[in-house]
Amino acid sequence: MKNRIVHLLKGHSADYIEARFEKSFVTRLTYRGGRLEGVARTASVGGNIRALVNGGWGFVSFNCFDKLREGAELAVQEARLAGREKVQLDRQEPVVETVTEEARKKAADVPLLQKKQVLDEYNDIILRRADVVSSRIDYHDIVHRTVFANSDGTYIEQEKPSLALRLTAVARKGGEVQQAGVSLGSRGDFSAVEGLHDEAERVAKRAVALLSAPVVKGGEYTVVLDPVLAGVFTHEAFGHLSEADFVYQNEKLAEIMTMGRRFGGKQLNIVDDATLPGLRGSYKYDDEGVPAARNYLIREGVLVGRLHSRETAARMNERPSGNARAINHRYPPIVRMSNTFIEQGEATLEEMFGGIKEGVYLKDWYGGMTSLEMFTFSAGEAYMIRQGKVEELLRPVVLSGNVFATLGNIEAIGNDLEMNQGGGCGKGGQFPLPVSDGSPHIRIARCVVGGK
Repeated sequence: MKNRIVHLLKGHSADYIEARFEKSFVTRLTYRGGRLEGVARTASVGGNIRALVNGGWGFVSFNCFDKLREGAELAVQEARLAGREKVQLDRQEPVVETVTEEARKKAADVPLLQKKQVLDEYNDIILRRADVVSSRIDYHDIVHRTVFANSDGTYIEQEKPSLALRLTAVARKGGEVQQAGVSLGSRGDFSAVEGLHDEAERVAKRAVALLSAPVVKGGEYTVVLDPVLAGVFTHEAFGHLSEADFVYQNEKLAEIMTMGRRFGGKQLNIVDDATLPGLRGSYKYDDEGVPAARNYLIREGVLVGRLHSRETAARMNERPSGNARAINHRYPPIVRMSNTFIEQGEATLEEMFGGIKEGVYLKDWYGGMTSLEMFTFSAGEAYMIRQGKVEELLRPVVLSGNVFATLGNIEAIGNDLEMNQGGGCGKGGQFPLPVSDGSPHIRIARCVVGGK
């Protein structure tokens, strides 16, 4: 196989050419209410070839390996038609390596019946609580085995497993409907989603409690965000603005995201790090064969870096970061986050709440949207804070504002960093890409909070 791929990349009139081959194994289970709605175990094989000629890219994907040479020639022809300028890729030393993964209990080795039995138990727990009228459970585990090679001489075999679970309870009383949920995941380790019976119970209990919870009075509050919501905020509101393809294509964003600009206090450090062991967003090499790295985006409150592919690094004359990723062989790699988080600070949780006369404690996530530097997020769980104490549960609340003003209003960063592995990132039609995000608890002044 290796010799065939290396031969495939030779003899083309392209500035650069690469090939990616992939085998994928996927298991999915979906519950809606008391019914197991879907079970699927699938395997797929495919690949793609990408060529660069005069700044233009050609891309061909396939699941038939009989005409690889013709596919490579077509990618070169497409690139030649698109190319209008001379574009240099950031120079990378060739790598030849095979990367394997270790997990305590590989999900791919767990029998389907055992997976179903675990999820059946969670579903039964959710549905047996009074006033819970429905449930939703979405589970999947995936293993991608890839081979990547390019005309620079790189050849990498890599295995990338991922697992995610979402539990949701829907409660109703009269005409009132509320829901609560939790997302979890791992890098293919099934033990991460075992023993969650108490978590399923808490989800159901919270959905019911929301039926009688009061609505917050809209206005500006000092808020405390838990590690899950703070991590989602970091990923969605700031992380995407750090992806270099967004920056160089958007003049306004380029003016905002100027290196050396201060966005927060000296206690604020934001990092994207694909080298952290055991996380869903981790890998040794990205999908251009660039080594993963720990990349500071904000250091001591100042913008010091952004995320790059080889092309964007060369265009912006900046250091490569190893953040070109593709969800599968049907797509070319684009600039994506890996594990994005706020570094740990020094404040205890007691110190976080101390001194807040009236505020809001926000936990978990429910949904949200961003528009350049503006954001709106719905918290999955919210409580009033009075005189430094966490008080009554609130109906779901919405947090909105300007991300840069919000970063500047961070007053304290906790000493309790946690990483959330339950999410998936979407960009350019590629969803859900395995990522992780996280943060310690953070306290933010003057946040706009609404109850609907």
